[in-house]
Amino acid sequence: MAKRVTGPEIEKLIQLLARVPGLGPRSARRAALHLIKKKEQLLGPLSDALSEARDKVRICGRCGNVDTADPCTVCTDPNRDQSVVIVVEDVADLWALERANAMNAAYHVLGGTLSPLDGIGPDDLNIAGLIDRVTAGGISEIIIAVNATVEGQTTAHYIIDRLEGLAVRITRLAHGVPVGGELDYLDEGTLSAAIRARTTF
Repeated sequence: MAKRVTGPEIEKLIQLLARVPGLGPRSARRAALHLIKKKEQLLGPLSDALSEARDKVRICGRCGNVDTADPCTVCTDPNRDQSVVIVVEDVADLWALERANAMNAAYHVLGGTLSPLDGIGPDDLNIAGLIDRVTAGGISEIIIAVNATVEGQTTAHYIIDRLEGLAVRITRLAHGVPVGGELDYLDEGTLSAAIRARTTF
């Protein structure tokens, strides 16, 4: 059994940091040590920021984004085309699309994908909210931007079925060869999707 070399407060900090995605026990120890060494510059401000986030951050009741306002900044932005809604699995996907600056549209965060094996059904996702938004009117296009996984595609097909009969155009992200990708390094599924989605020069 390993000897304890720190007090319980530091151990608790390490254990909490280890729960953050991307940080294992070793990375958590390094991060905790760095924070402690930079107590004034990092640990104090981080503690304040975490406390403020806990008190002020909320989920947008309209789209599912995280923000300090409800409705969120994206939903209230007058410069966005609110008639086009990009449907994503998670807030991280929304942030990724915003970083790419590909389209100035609205969003709808599902909160995951359908996964019967994990007990995640339609009622566990924000699908009903999407249907309500489309039914309320003012939306001309739904862009389904879910991951190209089995669960993602199952979710996409379910949403398409639910939107059937409503006056809205439904599109999805193109799948295929990534920019800068070499054919020899791509998997068969990606190559097949690229061939099926080929376009005219």
